[in-house]
Amino acid sequence: MLPVHSLNRRFFLKSLSATVAGFAASQADWRQVFAQQVVNLNGAGASFPAPIYQTWAQEFGKQNPNIQINYQSVGSGAGRRQFVARTVDFGATDSIPRSEEIAQIEGEAQPPKGMVSVPMVGGAVVAAYNIPGVSSEIRLSRLALTNIFLGKITKWNDTLIASLNPRVTFPDLPITVVHRSDGSGTTEIFTSHLNAVNTEWRQRVGRGSSVNWPAGVGARGNEGVSEQIKQIPGAIGYVEFGFAKLNNLAVARLENRAGKFVTPTVESEQEGLGQIQLNERLLGSDPDPLGEASYPIVSYTWILAYRTYANAQTAQAVQAFLRYGLNEGQAFAEPLGYVPLPDAVRQRSLAAVDTIQA
Repeated sequence: MLPVHSLNRRFFLKSLSATVAGFAASQADWRQVFAQQVVNLNGAGASFPAPIYQTWAQEFGKQNPNIQINYQSVGSGAGRRQFVARTVDFGATDSIPRSEEIAQIEGEAQPPKGMVSVPMVGGAVVAAYNIPGVSSEIRLSRLALTNIFLGKITKWNDTLIASLNPRVTFPDLPITVVHRSDGSGTTEIFTSHLNAVNTEWRQRVGRGSSVNWPAGVGARGNEGVSEQIKQIPGAIGYVEFGFAKLNNLAVARLENRAGKFVTPTVESEQEGLGQIQLNERLLGSDPDPLGEASYPIVSYTWILAYRTYANAQTAQAVQAFLRYGLNEGQAFAEPLGYVPLPDAVRQRSLAAVDTIQA
């Protein structure tokens, strides 16, 4: 992980100083609770935010050695299942929990019960590729992107790809599509976009955390997809932008709803995230956001906590960790390839954390 001194803290210093001052002033209260006893928190879920959650756990642990946090990157689907089964202290997901999952949690008579869904950061799903001899950033239209993942475009020197990139000489190389093999919020984000922009995709494949892929090879987690792209000449796959950044993968400029080809940057991702309307549970998505400058495949990622815990120390430890992520932890977002929360969303997230109790 990146050392703290190397991080860009402009967002943190400008946007969070007042809140963090209050946060630091209140730390003494809950730190006293953990002065004599170690509290272990276990979380599991989405691989999309795993690098930043694991960084938060490490840095939070330095400040709070009596709270030990273990986060397992197992995919959104598995994370939600473990949360519903109450085998973890918190879950994590990039896709909105199903109504039946929410109903099961809300219907319990005994703690842990109830669900608090907390947006933690935003991010983008990118089309990362490995094309030998091509160093420039390529452009992929909505049709080209969909046809690649439908298995209809099978060579990198296909006429449609070549026409979008007239200054690039593509090799006569087969395309290997790499997709997730596990239930994945990243998959749901990506397929929801393809489902929204292409009728054939909608009719043949649809959207979901797991789909029947028309082409390609599978890999577990954003980690596995990134590794496959690195190893296979001609590969293309979808991963959270932070994983592409960590693995030095090339990423495509994608066509957005306004017909513009957009590179994933903090600014373009913020434009897309700004189109997402969150409901009273702080859940929401937009598979094809408006805006000329919007990157087209963006999402918030959520931590799922129980509204009521059986143990007061567990409840307070969960609150402390989430507050850290929503305050000091936001400074790690941009360097790791994520987008800090808009302040209005961050304040709503903090208010949701305050509802957690024992």
